[in-house]
Amino acid sequence: MTEIEIDGAPADPAQLAALGLLNYGHFTTLRAEAGRARGLALHLDRLVRDCRTVFDAALDREAARARIRRALPADGAPVIVRVTVFDPALGLERPAAPAAPRLLVTTRPAPSAAPGPLRVRTAAYRRELPEVKHVGLFGLLHQRRLAQLSGYDDALLLDDEGRITEGATWNLALHDGRDLVWPEAAALPGVTAALLAAAHPGPQRREPVTPAGLGGFVAAVAVNAGVGVRPLAAIDDTPFDPAHPVVAELRAAYEGVEGEEI
Repeated sequence: MTEIEIDGAPADPAQLAALGLLNYGHFTTLRAEAGRARGLALHLDRLVRDCRTVFDAALDREAARARIRRALPADGAPVIVRVTVFDPALGLERPAAPAAPRLLVTTRPAPSAAPGPLRVRTAAYRRELPEVKHVGLFGLLHQRRLAQLSGYDDALLLDDEGRITEGATWNLALHDGRDLVWPEAAALPGVTAALLAAAHPGPQRREPVTPAGLGGFVAAVAVNAGVGVRPLAAIDDTPFDPAHPVVAELRAAYEGVEGEEI
């Protein structure tokens, strides 16, 4: 069951309607269990940074942390927490008005089992303001829908130069048998990607990656806070082994990251 609060109080339907009608704001999503979350400081950094970009307003880190803590289940059960920052007073006519952002916190049960491997197809699409995790998800979900209608699980995005950027709601990491490789392109700086990069003990690098070059990699994984490290079975017609040992190594490295107390 999803729980919803705005600034620590039960969500007001009128305020939720304002978010739905304007669809202007930003968010972060994290997985919490037993009062802890991996990368909490990075998630709070993102909220503060994006609030300045989207609203030209300051966001109180400790208030955001308290709102998250308040929304957690008392029994410490694992949940997916989404913190959305929006201003219900802004309107379509004058979004440049001075903003007073509010914090919408939702929780839902976290998946109990690791999801299976993904088969994804590439699609030419660039998110607006890709460095911000904003609520403008229509284009991403449309690309995911088109991929699923074509028999795939999800979409992997390409920029104007044909370089791989990111998945619809995840970052991509590849392994060439020696190095962990992160696509170099304009994409959301993911918290899970940052944690995995810091935890991975082996060599790694960033470089432009195109679909034509995928044959040089032995494994590929999707990473985000909801699922952690999820193997890919294929990108377009290029297959990957979801059971390759490096996948287990990457998953173990990420799962070894200690959660921060909320």
